[in-house]
Amino acid sequence: MYQVLYRKWRPKTFDDVSGQEHITTTLKNEIIENRLNHAYLFTGSRGTGKTTCAKILAKAANCLDPHNGNPCGECEICKGVENGSILDIVEMDAASNRKIEHIRDIIDEVQFKPNRARYRVYIVDEVHMLTTEAFNALLKTLEEPPEHVIFILATTEVHKLPQTILSRCQRFDFHRIPPEAIADRVFYVANQENIEITEAASMLIAGVADGALRDALSLLDRCVAISDKVDEKVVRQAAGLADSKYLYELSACVINKNTARAMDVVDRLYGESKDMARLCDELIAHFRALMLIKSVRSPRNILVMTDEEFEQAQTQSDYLSLADIVYYMDVLSRAYQRMGHGTGDRTEFEMALVKLSAPELDSTNEAISARLTALERAVKRGIRAQQQEAKLSEPQEAEEENSTLKIDEPQKSAEEDAKPVQEDAKPVREAPRQAENAPAPAPSARQQRSAKNTDELYRNAKPFPQWVEVVDSLKSVSRSISAAFVGSAAYESGSYLLIDSKNEMAFDLLRHSNRRQEIRAIIQDISGKKFNLGPYRPPERQEKTIDPMEKFKSALADSGIAVEES
Repeated sequence: MYQVLYRKWRPKTFDDVSGQEHITTTLKNEIIENRLNHAYLFTGSRGTGKTTCAKILAKAANCLDPHNGNPCGECEICKGVENGSILDIVEMDAASNRKIEHIRDIIDEVQFKPNRARYRVYIVDEVHMLTTEAFNALLKTLEEPPEHVIFILATTEVHKLPQTILSRCQRFDFHRIPPEAIADRVFYVANQENIEITEAASMLIAGVADGALRDALSLLDRCVAISDKVDEKVVRQAAGLADSKYLYELSACVINKNTARAMDVVDRLYGESKDMARLCDELIAHFRALMLIKSVRSPRNILVMTDEEFEQAQTQSDYLSLADIVYYMDVLSRAYQRMGHGTGDRTEFEMALVKLSAPELDSTNEAISARLTALERAVKRGIRAQQQEAKLSEPQEAEEENSTLKIDEPQKSAEEDAKPVQEDAKPVREAPRQAENAPAPAPSARQQRSAKNTDELYRNAKPFPQWVEVVDSLKSVSRSISAAFVGSAAYESGSYLLIDSKNEMAFDLLRHSNRRQEIRAIIQDISGKKFNLGPYRPPERQEKTIDPMEKFKSALADSGIAVEES
């Protein structure tokens, strides 16, 4: 009979347990030093190894020849525990044996010495399911059991246990297993079973498992039932996940405020039998990834995704504020909670996408706050309300063009382009209109000095030799930022570093306060100097109109012929 993978590959020793070294090390030391406790409490989420460690502890405590705290697996006790012939190891499910009479049976049994083993071990799984009367009946025995008895209690909901039980046990908290450890174990099991699996597929299985190794191996079983060559597509099919490109497409529709395209994507996914609640949850997880990229110093160590997906997510996060992302997650979370309660799941999901892509339809406090945040950001950048809204290109188009997502910036005047970007940009107040045919006012002394200083700034500029190294180092901040400055040049002029680029996205990044500080920090690390940043756009040279008579006089003078002035 076929044995499922999570049972077939259940660890036999403490050394085989993944991701719980803080527990297995302590238990091995207790076995080595023969300092076993009479009652243990194993807590943690599902699939993290609680029951597995309980069985290993029961074998190790009775093993005739333990090796460094691990059961040998070869003696008659170890083999008897594996095949179920040792009746001194009792495994009980408290969900189906929760009444007081079941606990009374245990209390009567513990008075008898074990038949073949050294200890009589009771493993009570899901112990939080016991009734209050059953807990009270167990208290005295749990506090002072006979010397030959060990209780191992396991639960996923430790908060439901009475304090009287907690105070009588040695507690071990099982952590969620890190994705890297799950992926390594899945890859190992697949190789042992002659299953061809890609590294990206094993990482995706680890991400779906959410810290539970048992769930990961169960998912691998379902993948093998579909194909003996497991890749990302097979994993998504087995788990019922939408392709990641749809998540990036939906998020791009939200950012671009493209409601029609978002509805088309939902309709296509619904036609492919994608579960709308699961799709909503995945989109929340996608925006969570963007939130972590915006707020965590090293998000790559936290997020479970391929390098290509991480680069796409990092690019999208560059064009969103943290307030925007949190607002998106909040709207989707409210829709997810309402799913299954009257309105259809698809309708709830579509309503949420409409609210996100058309924020003026959402009158909640969070929506108004997000819109105010967007207005404040626009005012700080000097963008007026009537100017065109920034747009993101779709991910598929970005891949075809092999370029990063771009933003259409409002047109700037030549005079504004010539000025370096100020460190603290202030809102620009529009000057009052002048009457038609009115003479233009003469420039003030301050404007004349500013123009003169700007001319001197560009005239004294000299090439910055370390700019190529700076652009390469920008990859550590964001690959999209580094790509924006590819092919650009920089010129040093006093305290300014002037950047010459044909990519308008580069100047948009310079106007963004956070990005400008990151670029300045890298420049300072490489050059040891602290610069103000600005665009290298000197005013065009104006050709002077020469009078033909003056040109003729100049030619005569060059020939040595004197010309008298009348």
